[in-house]
Amino acid sequence: MGKGTQAETDEERLKKKIAERLTGHANPEGDRAFRALRKRLKRLQRKRRSLAMRKRHAAGKQGETKSEAAA
Repeated sequence: MGKGTQAETDEERLKKKIAERLTGHANPEGDRAFRALRKRLKRLQRKRRSLAMRKRHAAGKQGETKSEAAA
């Protein structure tokens, strides 16, 4: 943990954990730990999307034209 860059992001790591738990699981809806992993993943995704939107809005018209050109 420190200043170095991570090999994989938290989001990627959570996706892998969820995929592992999902394979061979009889009832994933009933598993509390599985649900907690999914909630953490969704929270991270919401956080990433809201940050991107904040940056886009802060950039104003210039940021909108740049993001549209890149897309």
